[in-house]
Amino acid sequence: MELKVLNLKGEDTGRTVHLHDDVFAIVPNTHALYLEVKQYLAAQRQGTAKSKERSEITGSTKKLKKQKGSGSARYGDIKSPIFKGGGRIFGPKPRDYSFKLNKNLKRLAKKSVLSLKMTEEKINVLENFSFEAPKTKEFISILGNIGIANQKSLFVINDLNKNVYLSSRNLPKTKVKPHSEISSYDLVNAGHIVIMEDALEKFQENLMK
Repeated sequence: MELKVLNLKGEDTGRTVHLHDDVFAIVPNTHALYLEVKQYLAAQRQGTAKSKERSEITGSTKKLKKQKGSGSARYGDIKSPIFKGGGRIFGPKPRDYSFKLNKNLKRLAKKSVLSLKMTEEKINVLENFSFEAPKTKEFISILGNIGIANQKSLFVINDLNKNVYLSSRNLPKTKVKPHSEISSYDLVNAGHIVIMEDALEKFQENLMK
C-alpha cells in the first residue's frame, strides 16, 4: 500500500511511502481495542477514595441503652452505621484499578485502529519539519493547509521535538507525541492522524515485532 507524502502547504511532494498491510490493512479486532482503551482509562483513575468504617470512627464505645425492653431496635455504641456520623458499611477503600495486557494484544489493538482510520482516509504522511522557536500560528497554518483545522488530530513524530510540541501545546484538539509513546486511546481519540515521514518506518517496525 502506498500513501502520498504531503508538504507543509498540503500539496503532494511527488514522493510516496510504503505502508505495510500487516499494520494498516488488517481485519480490525474491536475486542482487543476495547481492552486496551479500558486499560488506559483504568490507569488514569487515582483509586484514592476512602471512607471510615466503624472501627475508624472516633467516639465512645459505651452501649447507648439496654439490649431488651425498650420496644425499639437494638443497637450498640454511637459509632454504629445506623447513626449520623457513624461508620460506613462497605465503603470505598484505596485500590489500584490498573491491569496488565500482553504486548501482542496491545499491538493488535493499535493496528486495528490504524486499519479503521485508513479505510476512513484519516491518515496523512507529512514531510519532516521543525521550528527554530515555538510558533503556534505557523502550526495552525499547517493544520489548515492539510485540511484538519479545528478538528481533533494526532501528530506522530520520531523524537520529541520541543519547539514543535510547544507550538501545539495551546491547541486543545491537537496532540504531538513520539511514536514510542502512542497508545490505542490516542489513536481512537484523534479524528485525523498525521505521521511524520521520518517516524513512519520506526512506527511500523514497532507494531510488526
